[in-house]
Amino acid sequence: MEKTVAIIGAGPVGLAAAAYVMERGMTPIVLEAGPEAGHSVRQWQHVQLFSPWEYNVDKAAARLLAPMGWNSPDPAVYPTGAELLERYIEPLATKTALHDVIRTNSRVSAVGRVGFDKAKTKGREAAPFEIRYQNGKGPETLRADAVIDASGTWKSPNPAGAGGLPAIGEREAAARIAYGMPDVLGRDRKRYAGKTVAVLGAGHSAIGTLTDLTALAQQASGTRPVWLLRGGNPEKAFGGGANDKLAARGELGAHFASLVAAGQVQVEAGFPVAAVYEADGRLRIQTSSGCCGRSVVVDELIVATGFRPDLSFLSEIRLRLDPGIDAPVALAPLIDPNEHSCGTVRPHGARELAQDDPGFYIAGIKSYGRAPTFLMITGYEQVRSIVADIAGDKEAAARVELELPETGVCTRAGVEGGGSSVGCCGGPAPAAVDACCAADASAKTSGKTGCGCS
Repeated sequence: MEKTVAIIGAGPVGLAAAAYVMERGMTPIVLEAGPEAGHSVRQWQHVQLFSPWEYNVDKAAARLLAPMGWNSPDPAVYPTGAELLERYIEPLATKTALHDVIRTNSRVSAVGRVGFDKAKTKGREAAPFEIRYQNGKGPETLRADAVIDASGTWKSPNPAGAGGLPAIGEREAAARIAYGMPDVLGRDRKRYAGKTVAVLGAGHSAIGTLTDLTALAQQASGTRPVWLLRGGNPEKAFGGGANDKLAARGELGAHFASLVAAGQVQVEAGFPVAAVYEADGRLRIQTSSGCCGRSVVVDELIVATGFRPDLSFLSEIRLRLDPGIDAPVALAPLIDPNEHSCGTVRPHGARELAQDDPGFYIAGIKSYGRAPTFLMITGYEQVRSIVADIAGDKEAAARVELELPETGVCTRAGVEGGGSSVGCCGGPAPAAVDACCAADASAKTSGKTGCGCS
C-alpha cells in the first residue's frame, strides 16, 4: 500500500523531503504555516548565505526541476535569501509536481497517533499519525503513515535574558525590540537610522547586523551601534578568518574584527542581560534587575541570541531529546556547543533522528535544537536518509552520501582554542566512526568517552 508522508514546513529542507518522497513512489503532503513556501526565508532575504549554491541545492529537488528547463545556479556563487527564493525555492514549489501537495496557511497545532495518547503502548506502532492544523476554513485533520517535522526554529527566537528566560520587562518593551537579523539597510532602515542600537549576541547574525549598522552610520548621522555580549572575550566571535572553508563566513568575521579595532562599534563585553526597562522613550538595558550592575541606554534592541525548537505541538509524540540542547539524543553529542563548535558534523540521518514513535522524525535546523552549527546541505542529507528509511530501504538510509566543508574553527582546539591549526580538530571524522572530527575519532577509537576535541 502506498504510504502518505506528512511534512511540516515548506522551507528548503521540507521541500527536499517532499521531492525524495515522490521519487520513492509515496505521497507527500506539505503543511506550511505561511502564505507561501519559504515563508521564513522571506524574513531574512536580505542576508547573504555563508555557503555557496553548491551546498544549497538538493539533488532530488534538482532532478524534479530539470524537466522544467531550470538552470542550476553557479555552484561557487554565494546567494542571498532573496536569490535562494527566486532561483530555487519558488520554482520548486510552483513549477513542479510539488505545487499540488503544498498546503499553505496551514499551521500545525498538534500531532498524535489515532486513538492513542502518549501513555498507551500496545498496538501503537500500527496506528496512523493524526496531524491537526488550522487554515482559513478552520481546523483540519490529516492522517499519515509517517511524519517529518521540518518546521524550523525561526518563529521561536531565544529571549534576551541571560538565563534563557525573558529579561524582566522584555515583553513590556516589545515595541522597541526585534529578534533575529532585521534588514537595517533596507526595509527596516527608517527604524534604526540616527538611533543608538544595541545588538545582543555573539554569533554570525549579531556580527552581520552590527556590520550593517556601521554601514548605516556612514549614511545616517547619529547612528550608533552597541555590541552587547554575554561572554568576556569578543575575539571568539571573529571566527576563523582565512582558515574558514566557507569563505564568506570567514570574511565577515575578519571584517567585523577590523570595525571593532577601529572603534566603530561600542563593545560591552561580559554583559548578561537581566532587565529591560522603557524610560523617557528609550530603553535601559541592565545586567541586574535592581540598582546594582551595569546598564546602557539605547533607542532600540536587536536580540540575536539564536533560536530554539517549538515542541508545543508534539506533546503527544514520544520524543527522546537531549535535556540540554533539545536535539535527538543520538545527534546531540555531535553538535553540543558545550563540547565543541566544529562546523563539520559527521553526516547523519534516520538512525540519529528517529524518535520513539516509529515513523516520526525531526529534520532540518529544528533537529539541532539550540545548537547553532547547521548547514542546509546537512538537512538535505537528513531527509534523503529519512525517506529511504520510511520506504523500507535500510541500506540507503544508513549510507553516507555527503561530504561537508570544514570551517577550521573549534572552541576546544584549532583557531579559537589556540591549539593545532590543522583544519577542524584535525579534519573531518572517518564516516564509519561516530565522531565529529579526526581528534574525536582518535579518542573514541582508543576507548575514551565524551568529546575528544579537548
